[in-house]
Order: sequence, then structure tokens, then C-alpha cells
Amino acid sequence: MAASIFTAVPRAPPVAVFKLTADFREDGDARKVNLGVGAYRTDECQPWVLPVVKKVEQMIANDNSLNHEYLPILGLPEFRANASRIALGDDSPAIKENRIGSVQSLGGTGALRIGAEFLRRWYNGNNNTATPVYISAPSWENHNSVFVDAGFKDIRTYHYWDAAKRGLDLQGLLDDMEKAPEFSIFILHACAHNPTGTDPTPDQWKQIAAVMKRRFLFPFFDSAYQGFASGSLDKDAWAVRYFVSEGFELFCAQSFSKNFGLYNERVGNLTVVGKDADNVQRVLSQMEKIVRTTWSNPPSQGARIVATTLSSPQLFAEWKDNVKTMADRVLLMRSELRSRLESLGTPGTWNHITEQIGMFSFTGLNPKQVEYMIKEKHIYLMASGRINMCGLTTKNLDYVAKSIHEAVTKIQ
Repeated sequence: MAASIFTAVPRAPPVAVFKLTADFREDGDARKVNLGVGAYRTDECQPWVLPVVKKVEQMIANDNSLNHEYLPILGLPEFRANASRIALGDDSPAIKENRIGSVQSLGGTGALRIGAEFLRRWYNGNNNTATPVYISAPSWENHNSVFVDAGFKDIRTYHYWDAAKRGLDLQGLLDDMEKAPEFSIFILHACAHNPTGTDPTPDQWKQIAAVMKRRFLFPFFDSAYQGFASGSLDKDAWAVRYFVSEGFELFCAQSFSKNFGLYNERVGNLTVVGKDADNVQRVLSQMEKIVRTTWSNPPSQGARIVATTLSSPQLFAEWKDNVKTMADRVLLMRSELRSRLESLGTPGTWNHITEQIGMFSFTGLNPKQVEYMIKEKHIYLMASGRINMCGLTTKNLDYVAKSIHEAVTKIQ
């Protein structure tokens, strides 16, 4: 037999967060805690199927008018319209002026990829591989890969996290925007910045928008946690809506994995806001061609769940209550962890735990302290020190807090 034609293929490194979960599963220690996985967990450390989702799934199963015919290439119309509506708001000037469009995608990642592909092909010209794409330092690891794989050659970082202050480096961020070449693309987290959990305030967003408008920079929002961050859909969409009100053309990638708990249904949406209806329709016509050669046609189940929920006032209210249940539990875990660390007299300041928002917290633990937590305490977290607050429960809070105290005290 001849040697395999794949002999020269190198083994790719595992995806860090999934490798962490695999290591956790193999750990036989009874004390083990998983603070790495990016998914909601109940106080019993179990996945939660939202009650409203269960109800809607039953409604769909009993609806004999539904079938498995192809959807339109751009997706389920009522899903796309409602997804964009909750991102932009019922009173959005862009919606009223008919200058928005959207594409159903395979999760938030799919929305980012379709947007990136379009921008590389058509943004400010018809070949933009050299256009700088700015991503926050740090950011969700997939942001960089999506834009590289879409063909962009100049990926840059902009200042975001101030490790000393354990907060936003606003001046560094604004300076980087001032220095960026005109028409550069900036990836912005709409709310619950991943991994830091640190968001600009409304006044800071206004400063960011002012610089971006003056420098002709393009905002590409990633909105993965609307409602899940603060418990309020409107509060978590404030930045996106403000930019629209300021006249920006922009993209907004939405994920419904977290706020609907539909992780494996891959429900996402890419909202396009343009100057007028004609521009938006031409953009969508090109996105349709990109979708056709990417996944050709989107799946219906998750989109139907979201569309049905958002279309009914009663179901919409029930969903918002479910989302608030998740957000409130995360906020409670933040408060409890901070109080325990402060009660223990753990070195350093821990106010950032409650000042951050969303599922993740950037603890400030360094890689050596993280290694100690994993190896000695069987508490699994990312090397960056990022933890998922949903991995904390009333049963493991004391153990986690004492372990952090020990790691910070023993390991420098």
C-alpha cells in the first residue's frame, strides 16, 4: 500500500475550551469544578432548557401545517425580522426607514463569517484583504480566526483591558481608533465583553462612536448575550442602537445560543444597517451568494422556536422572564464570590468581580495560579484567568473562593 496522501497533515492543537471540558470529564476527583465551559448552568450544575422553549417546541411538534421544505436562502423571514427588531428596538429609525436587512446564520459564528466574507469581497471596494481589522485585546478567540479565514491579511488589536486597574483602558482604545487608517473595521462586543466582562458605559460608548464617525471606521458588533448580561434586552442593546441613531452603517452578529439556551441548534442572525433600502438590498443579494456556497440553506427548528417566541406578546414576556432568571443567578454568583474573597482577606481588590457583567469574569489570576487551581484544586478555568460564573453554585462557592485565596496567596 502507498503511503497516505494525508501523511504531511500536521495535527492541529485542540480548541482550548473544549479540551478543558474533556480534561474535566476525565478527572475523577469529587471536588472538581468546571469554570471553563461557555454555557449556562443551574445551581445543580445542569444545562437548563428554558420553559418557554419547551412550550414552543411542543407547539411546533403539534403544528401539522409545518414541513421540512427548504427555507429561503437568507432564512426564515419572521425569524430574521424579529431578531433584527430586538437588536435595534421597536422604534428604530433604521427599521422605520426600511434600511435594514438580515441573514439567518449558523449561530453567531456563522453571522460573523458571512459578514467577514462580504466585507473582504465588497467593503469600500471589491478586494479588501489589506483592510485592517481591529479586534480587542483580549477578545473571544474565534474572532481572529474568522477574519483570517475569510481572507483578511492585516489583523490588529486595539487596547481594551487594563490589567492594573482590572477595567477598561478607554484612553488606549480611543488612541488606537485615532491612529487607525480610515475605513478600518472594528469588531465591537455589544455587551458582556468576552472574556473580560467589562463593558464601556453609555458615555464611553458615545466617545467611541464620535471617534469612529470622524475617522470613518466601520463598526461590526458581536451581540452574543443580549438580555443575558443585565436581564434587560434594551440595556444590553444600548450601544448598537446608539450607533444606529448616529447614522452609522454597520453589521451586528446575533447569537441565540445563550439567551434562548439553543446552543446546539445554531441559531444566529446578521443584521445589516445601511444608508437606504437600495444599498441594503444590494448587500443582501451578495450575501445570498455567499450563503449559497457556505451552507446553502439554513436549518429551521431553532429559527422557528425563536420566531414563534418573539412574535407572541405572551411568549415574549415569558421568555424575558426566563432570561432574567439566568441573568439574576449570574449576578448573585458574582456578589457571593466577591463577598467570600473579601471575607477571606484575599490579597488584591475584588470589586471587579461585581463590576463586570455577563457570563464571564476576568479574575486577574495569572497562568501559574490557574495551573495551581487545575492541578491542585481540580478547578478548571481558562489560562487567561477567565471563569464562567455559571459554573459556581451555592454548593461549591466556598471551595472555589478558598482555592482562589490559596492560589493568590501561595503563587505569585
